[in-house]
Amino acid sequence: MSYGWNQEKEAEVILKDYLYGETPTEITEEFRMIQEQNHHCTKNTLSFVISPTIEDGKDLNKKELENITRQFLKEMELRERQAIAFVHQDKEHKHIHLYVNRIDFKGQAYNDSFIGKRSQQAAEKTAEQMGLTTVRQVQLEKEFNQKEIREEIKRRHDLTMKLFQPKSFDDYLKSMEANGVKVIPSINNQNKLQGFRFKFDGHNLKGSEVHRQMSLGNIGKQIAGIDGNRISKENIKSVQLAGKVVDLTPNIVLKITKFIVKKAIQQGIGY
Repeated sequence: MSYGWNQEKEAEVILKDYLYGETPTEITEEFRMIQEQNHHCTKNTLSFVISPTIEDGKDLNKKELENITRQFLKEMELRERQAIAFVHQDKEHKHIHLYVNRIDFKGQAYNDSFIGKRSQQAAEKTAEQMGLTTVRQVQLEKEFNQKEIREEIKRRHDLTMKLFQPKSFDDYLKSMEANGVKVIPSINNQNKLQGFRFKFDGHNLKGSEVHRQMSLGNIGKQIAGIDGNRISKENIKSVQLAGKVVDLTPNIVLKITKFIVKKAIQQGIGY
């Protein structure tokens, strides 16, 4: 209750039902007086966070935030109970902290089975009825944006391989950065290179999330295809990245070696 009423977070009471206290201590005591009617229930205060999107939150005033909270209480069948809600607006993402007495005025405890799932569904219905953006809409938009980002990173990767023709992983990192994509090596505690992450336009994705050809092994094969003769004469168990020597995992070494051998055989058959 004290956290909800935290003035450092510019907290403001937007809903107050069947309560008269003016401090967190007084409100908690009023909750306790009702809760004493039920000695079997120990977890007897329900806490929810109702979080509109940043864009929706910018336009919501105090009355509208109260209406959202009341609609949520209705969907959860939690009306006619002690409840208090605060809006926190110290950050860009405005959100509501709602506390409801689990014990009603008859001493009955609210059934909290599957409450997490039910509260999600109630929030979804509330958003739809209040004309707000739903979680599902946010997820769909995020998936659509990520699809475009993945395609753009892959396009720049293909361009890098075609125009710059990197002859090492280090060359690849520098060439991709010249193409606007920051490639971050994933190195484990044994100093072994496990893969790459790709940072572009505020997104940070694993290679496998971008495209199956963007795994470490497949990038290694593409580099070997550009300069396989040199790589076949060298020890490819370790590589240099940004001035540091890191090892390749045995699995990656095997994949690249197999690819070079297969390519050499195909060239021999061609002759």
